[in-house]
Amino acid sequence: MTTSHAARDIDTSRPHSARMYDYYLGGKDHFEIDKQAAETVASAYPGIFVCARENRAFMHRATRVLAREHGIRQWLDIGTGIPTEPNLHQVAQSVVPEARVVYADNDPLVLKYAERLMRSTTEGRTTYIEADVNDPQTLLDAPELSEVLDLDRPVALSLNALMHFVTDAQDPYGIVSRLLAVLPSGSALALSHCTPDFDPATWQKVTDIYNGAGTPVQFRSREDVARFFDGLELLDPGVSVGHRWRPDGEPTATDAEVSLWTGVGIKP
Repeated sequence: MTTSHAARDIDTSRPHSARMYDYYLGGKDHFEIDKQAAETVASAYPGIFVCARENRAFMHRATRVLAREHGIRQWLDIGTGIPTEPNLHQVAQSVVPEARVVYADNDPLVLKYAERLMRSTTEGRTTYIEADVNDPQTLLDAPELSEVLDLDRPVALSLNALMHFVTDAQDPYGIVSRLLAVLPSGSALALSHCTPDFDPATWQKVTDIYNGAGTPVQFRSREDVARFFDGLELLDPGVSVGHRWRPDGEPTATDAEVSLWTGVGIKP
Protein backbone atom coordinates (compact mmCIF):
# COMPACT_ATOMS: atom_id res chain seq x y z
CA MET A 1 0.00 0.00 0.00
CA THR A 2 1.43 3.36 -0.97
CA THR A 3 0.21 6.89 -0.54
CA SER A 4 0.73 7.61 -4.25
CA HIS A 5 -1.66 4.78 -5.18
CA ALA A 6 -4.17 6.17 -2.69
CA ALA A 7 -3.84 9.66 -4.11
CA ARG A 8 -4.65 8.43 -7.63
CA ASP A 9 -7.81 6.74 -6.37
CA ILE A 10 -9.22 9.78 -4.57
CA ASP A 11 -12.37 11.00 -6.29
CA THR A 12 -12.73 14.77 -5.94
CA SER A 13 -15.64 15.01 -8.39
CA ARG A 14 -18.25 14.42 -5.69
CA PRO A 15 -18.43 14.92 -1.92
CA HIS A 16 -17.23 12.16 0.38
CA SER A 17 -18.65 11.39 3.82
CA ALA A 18 -15.23 11.13 5.51
CA ARG A 19 -14.09 14.47 4.11
CA MET A 20 -17.42 16.07 5.07
CA TYR A 21 -16.97 14.73 8.59
CA ASP A 22 -13.48 16.24 8.63
CA TYR A 23 -15.08 19.59 7.76
CA TYR A 24 -17.63 19.24 10.56
CA LEU A 25 -14.74 18.73 12.99
CA GLY A 26 -12.89 21.80 11.74
CA GLY A 27 -10.20 19.80 9.92
CA LYS A 28 -8.32 20.66 6.76
CA ASP A 29 -8.43 17.35 4.85
CA HIS A 30 -11.33 18.07 2.52
CA PHE A 31 -12.04 19.74 -0.80
CA GLU A 32 -14.36 22.55 -1.87
CA ILE A 33 -17.00 20.07 -3.06
CA ASP A 34 -17.02 18.47 0.42
CA LYS A 35 -17.33 21.87 2.09
CA GLN A 36 -20.28 22.76 -0.13
CA ALA A 37 -22.08 19.50 0.65
CA ALA A 38 -21.32 19.83 4.36
CA GLU A 39 -22.67 23.38 4.39
CA THR A 40 -25.83 22.11 2.68
CA VAL A 41 -26.25 19.59 5.50
CA ALA A 42 -25.52 22.29 8.07
CA SER A 43 -28.16 24.58 6.57
CA ALA A 44 -30.73 21.81 7.13
CA TYR A 45 -29.29 20.61 10.45
CA PRO A 46 -27.11 23.23 12.21
CA GLY A 47 -26.45 20.73 14.99
CA ILE A 48 -24.21 18.65 12.72
CA PHE A 49 -21.08 20.30 14.13
CA VAL A 50 -22.16 19.50 17.69
CA CYS A 51 -23.08 15.95 16.64
CA ALA A 52 -19.62 15.38 15.14
CA ARG A 53 -17.83 16.74 18.23
CA GLU A 54 -19.99 14.69 20.59
CA ASN A 55 -19.33 11.57 18.54
CA ARG A 56 -15.59 12.03 18.99
CA ALA A 57 -16.04 12.78 22.69
CA PHE A 58 -18.06 9.58 23.15
CA MET A 59 -15.31 7.56 21.46
CA HIS A 60 -12.75 9.03 23.86
CA ARG A 61 -14.85 8.30 26.95
CA ALA A 62 -15.85 4.79 25.86
CA THR A 63 -12.22 3.92 25.10
CA ARG A 64 -11.05 5.15 28.51
CA VAL A 65 -13.84 3.29 30.32
CA LEU A 66 -13.06 0.01 28.55
CA ALA A 67 -9.34 0.38 29.26
CA ARG A 68 -9.66 1.44 32.91
CA GLU A 69 -12.67 -0.53 34.10
CA HIS A 70 -12.92 -3.59 31.86
CA GLY A 71 -9.32 -4.60 31.17
CA ILE A 72 -9.52 -4.07 27.41
CA ARG A 73 -6.10 -3.87 25.81
CA GLN A 74 -7.05 -4.44 22.15
CA TRP A 75 -9.28 -2.52 19.74
CA LEU A 76 -10.60 -3.12 16.24
CA ASP A 77 -11.76 0.24 14.89
CA ILE A 78 -13.70 -0.03 11.63
CA GLY A 79 -14.65 3.01 9.60
CA THR A 80 -11.73 4.93 11.03
CA GLY A 81 -12.14 8.01 8.87
CA ILE A 82 -9.56 10.74 8.38
CA PRO A 83 -7.27 10.79 11.43
CA THR A 84 -8.20 13.44 13.99
CA GLU A 85 -6.03 13.73 17.09
CA PRO A 86 -6.29 12.32 19.59
CA ASN A 87 -6.94 9.14 17.63
CA LEU A 88 -8.30 6.04 19.36
CA HIS A 89 -4.88 4.48 19.95
CA GLN A 90 -3.64 7.71 21.54
CA VAL A 91 -6.58 7.71 23.95
CA ALA A 92 -6.17 4.01 24.76
CA GLN A 93 -2.39 4.19 25.13
CA SER A 94 -2.67 7.22 27.41
CA VAL A 95 -4.40 4.83 29.85
CA VAL A 96 -2.60 1.57 28.98
CA PRO A 97 0.61 2.13 26.99
CA GLU A 98 0.59 -1.50 25.83
CA ALA A 99 -2.76 -1.11 24.01
CA ARG A 100 -2.96 -2.56 20.50
CA VAL A 101 -5.23 -1.07 17.84
CA VAL A 102 -6.14 -2.20 14.34
CA TYR A 103 -7.74 0.47 12.17
CA ALA A 104 -9.76 -0.51 9.11
CA ASP A 105 -11.30 1.60 6.36
CA ASN A 106 -11.89 1.25 2.62
CA ASP A 107 -11.36 4.92 1.80
CA PRO A 108 -8.23 5.75 -0.24
CA LEU A 109 -8.06 9.16 1.46
CA VAL A 110 -7.81 7.52 4.88
CA LEU A 111 -5.06 5.27 3.52
CA LYS A 112 -3.22 8.40 2.36
CA TYR A 113 -3.07 9.64 5.95
CA ALA A 114 -2.65 6.23 7.59
CA GLU A 115 0.87 7.00 8.77
CA ARG A 116 -0.74 9.21 11.41
CA LEU A 117 -2.38 6.08 12.78
CA MET A 118 0.90 4.19 13.07
CA ARG A 119 2.55 6.38 15.70
CA SER A 120 2.21 3.92 18.55
CA THR A 121 3.88 3.82 21.92
CA THR A 122 6.87 1.49 22.02
CA GLU A 123 4.90 -0.81 24.35
CA GLY A 124 1.83 -1.01 22.11
CA ARG A 125 1.15 -1.55 18.42
CA THR A 126 -1.10 -0.13 15.73
CA THR A 127 -1.74 -1.02 12.12
CA TYR A 128 -4.08 -0.02 9.31
CA ILE A 129 -5.99 -2.42 7.04
CA GLU A 130 -7.69 -1.39 3.82
CA ALA A 131 -10.97 -3.28 4.19
CA ASP A 132 -14.72 -2.89 3.87
CA VAL A 133 -17.13 -3.50 6.75
CA ASN A 134 -19.50 -5.07 4.20
CA ASP A 135 -16.96 -7.89 3.80
CA PRO A 136 -16.19 -8.80 7.42
CA GLN A 137 -14.56 -12.14 6.64
CA THR A 138 -11.89 -10.61 4.43
CA LEU A 139 -11.18 -8.08 7.16
CA LEU A 140 -10.91 -10.79 9.82
CA ASP A 141 -8.67 -12.91 7.58
CA ALA A 142 -6.23 -10.05 6.91
CA PRO A 143 -2.74 -11.07 8.09
CA GLU A 144 -2.16 -7.59 9.52
CA LEU A 145 -5.01 -8.15 11.97
CA SER A 146 -3.59 -11.38 13.43
CA GLU A 147 -0.15 -9.79 13.63
CA VAL A 148 -1.44 -7.14 16.05
CA LEU A 149 -4.51 -8.61 17.76
CA ASP A 150 -4.78 -11.85 19.74
CA LEU A 151 -8.35 -13.00 19.13
CA ASP A 152 -8.12 -15.36 22.10
CA ARG A 153 -8.12 -12.29 24.36
CA PRO A 154 -10.85 -9.61 24.66
CA VAL A 155 -11.11 -7.07 21.87
CA ALA A 156 -13.22 -3.91 21.73
CA LEU A 157 -15.03 -3.56 18.40
CA SER A 158 -15.35 0.17 17.76
CA LEU A 159 -18.01 1.23 15.23
CA ASN A 160 -18.30 4.99 15.49
CA ALA A 161 -20.72 6.78 13.14
CA LEU A 162 -20.32 3.91 10.67
CA MET A 163 -23.41 1.71 10.66
CA HIS A 164 -25.75 4.43 9.42
CA PHE A 165 -23.79 4.10 6.15
CA VAL A 166 -24.84 0.42 6.01
CA THR A 167 -28.44 0.15 4.83
CA ASP A 168 -30.77 -2.68 5.80
CA ALA A 169 -30.23 -4.21 2.35
CA GLN A 170 -26.56 -4.69 3.31
CA ASP A 171 -27.48 -6.68 6.47
CA PRO A 172 -25.99 -4.40 9.15
CA TYR A 173 -27.01 -6.62 12.08
CA GLY A 174 -25.56 -9.69 10.40
CA ILE A 175 -22.28 -7.86 9.82
CA VAL A 176 -21.95 -6.86 13.48
CA SER A 177 -22.91 -10.36 14.61
CA ARG A 178 -20.24 -11.93 12.41
CA LEU A 179 -17.59 -9.58 13.74
CA LEU A 180 -18.57 -10.21 17.37
CA ALA A 181 -18.80 -13.97 16.84
CA VAL A 182 -15.03 -14.35 16.51
CA LEU A 183 -14.29 -12.29 19.62
CA PRO A 184 -14.00 -14.05 23.00
CA SER A 185 -15.96 -13.48 26.20
CA GLY A 186 -15.10 -10.14 27.77
CA SER A 187 -14.91 -8.40 24.40
CA ALA A 188 -16.93 -5.24 23.82
CA LEU A 189 -18.92 -3.33 21.23
CA ALA A 190 -18.73 0.49 21.33
CA LEU A 191 -21.10 2.02 18.80
CA SER A 192 -22.50 5.42 17.86
CA HIS A 193 -25.24 5.98 15.29
CA CYS A 194 -27.09 9.07 14.07
CA THR A 195 -30.85 9.08 14.59
CA PRO A 196 -33.93 10.89 13.29
CA ASP A 197 -35.75 10.36 16.61
CA PHE A 198 -35.61 13.98 17.80
CA ASP A 199 -36.37 15.74 14.50
CA PRO A 200 -37.58 13.39 11.74
CA ALA A 201 -38.20 16.13 9.16
CA THR A 202 -34.69 17.55 9.48
CA TRP A 203 -33.08 14.13 9.30
CA GLN A 204 -35.07 13.28 6.19
CA LYS A 205 -33.45 16.34 4.58
CA VAL A 206 -30.02 15.10 5.69
CA THR A 207 -30.82 11.66 4.29
CA ASP A 208 -31.82 13.17 0.96
CA ILE A 209 -28.59 15.21 0.79
CA TYR A 210 -26.35 12.20 1.39
CA ASN A 211 -28.32 9.92 -0.92
CA GLY A 212 -28.29 12.61 -3.60
CA ALA A 213 -24.50 12.86 -3.29
CA GLY A 214 -24.17 9.13 -3.92
CA THR A 215 -23.64 8.07 -0.29
CA PRO A 216 -26.55 5.88 0.85
CA VAL A 217 -27.47 6.34 4.51
CA GLN A 218 -30.01 4.90 6.89
CA PHE A 219 -30.39 6.71 10.18
CA ARG A 220 -32.09 4.55 12.82
CA SER A 221 -34.32 4.83 15.86
CA ARG A 222 -33.17 4.04 19.39
CA GLU A 223 -34.95 0.69 19.19
CA ASP A 224 -33.13 -0.21 15.97
CA VAL A 225 -29.75 0.93 17.32
CA ALA A 226 -30.30 -1.14 20.48
CA ARG A 227 -30.60 -4.25 18.29
CA PHE A 228 -26.87 -4.04 17.57
CA PHE A 229 -26.31 -4.91 21.25
CA ASP A 230 -28.51 -8.02 21.30
CA GLY A 231 -26.81 -10.70 23.39
CA LEU A 232 -24.44 -8.22 25.04
CA GLU A 233 -24.49 -6.81 28.57
CA LEU A 234 -24.99 -3.07 28.18
CA LEU A 235 -22.95 -0.84 30.44
CA ASP A 236 -24.82 1.91 32.29
CA PRO A 237 -26.47 4.13 31.18
CA GLY A 238 -27.45 1.83 28.31
CA VAL A 239 -28.21 3.19 24.85
CA SER A 240 -28.06 6.95 25.43
CA VAL A 241 -27.79 10.18 23.50
CA GLY A 242 -24.07 10.75 22.90
CA HIS A 243 -23.51 13.59 25.34
CA ARG A 244 -25.37 11.69 28.09
CA TRP A 245 -23.19 8.56 27.98
CA ARG A 246 -21.00 9.00 31.08
CA PRO A 247 -20.35 12.71 30.49
CA ASP A 248 -17.27 14.36 31.94
CA GLY A 249 -19.41 17.30 33.10
CA GLU A 250 -22.91 18.65 32.75
CA PRO A 251 -24.15 18.26 29.14
CA THR A 252 -24.46 21.61 27.40
CA ALA A 253 -26.02 20.51 24.10
CA THR A 254 -29.61 19.47 23.47
CA ASP A 255 -30.64 15.95 22.46
CA ALA A 256 -31.88 17.29 19.10
CA GLU A 257 -28.52 18.96 18.38
CA VAL A 258 -26.62 15.74 19.11
CA SER A 259 -29.09 13.25 17.57
CA LEU A 260 -26.67 10.40 18.18
CA TRP A 261 -27.43 7.13 19.96
CA THR A 262 -24.42 5.58 21.68
CA GLY A 263 -23.75 2.52 23.77
CA VAL A 264 -21.16 0.05 25.00
CA GLY A 265 -21.89 -3.65 25.53
CA ILE A 266 -19.76 -6.48 26.90
CA LYS A 267 -19.87 -9.99 25.45
CA PRO A 268 -20.73 -12.50 28.20
